[in-house]
Amino acid sequence: MLSVLLPVFIAGATSATPLTTDTLVDTPTSMPAPSRGLKQYTFVPKGQWIVGGTISYSQQSEKNYQFLIVEGINGIGYSFNASPMFSYMIADNMGLGGRFSYGRSLMRINSADINLSDDMNFSVGDIYSLSHSYTGMVVLRNYISIGNNMRFGLFNETQLLIGGSQSKLASGSGDSITGSYETGFTVGVNLAPGITAFFNDFIAVEINVGLLGFQYTSTHQLTDQVYEGNTHTTSANFQINIFSLGLGLAFYI
Repeated sequence: MLSVLLPVFIAGATSATPLTTDTLVDTPTSMPAPSRGLKQYTFVPKGQWIVGGTISYSQQSEKNYQFLIVEGINGIGYSFNASPMFSYMIADNMGLGGRFSYGRSLMRINSADINLSDDMNFSVGDIYSLSHSYTGMVVLRNYISIGNNMRFGLFNETQLLIGGSQSKLASGSGDSITGSYETGFTVGVNLAPGITAFFNDFIAVEINVGLLGFQYTSTHQLTDQVYEGNTHTTSANFQINIFSLGLGLAFYI
């Protein structure tokens, strides 16, 4: 079989250009990946150290205080929490570090009256409760810049934690005193987003709040040095925990 190739002359061309199948069909080219047009700026550069923490203290005192059905409350109490942290930026906007948390609280009620109705009321007193907890965390922190603003930024902490607690509760006085002693163990994973604002190039104030968490807690109780009990609790939540709100300073070195 003979194939005949006919030349086709293009107006204005200086020579004949033969048309073949390859010249008539366009070769497909790769399409660029779709983009939303977002730009991520370097908010905290690689190689920087971050040192900071949070601390809080509160004290209370009640004298003839009334709360709902509880009247004549007389007592004292305090709460103390400290949480130092450090982090090293292993990449732009990504840091790896640790955090330690310690908390201690005391509550002492000298007297109180509980009125359920006109014919049903009773008094309590000499109640003493003291507890403290300690937690160590491995922290992965990611920063997100707000546009090209280098003063304010968002961050999220992924926390892998392990900790313990001790508490004691006693009531009564003299020979009628009774009490319980508890020890606890906790392990979990938390997500804590927040916002940071720089005063200058090296000092920033940070606010973070617990949002998502999974925890397992095991508690052992000993009452009057005779009776023993154990509890095991597993919890998962996706909610804003206002009681885990943290406010602190961070130094960027």
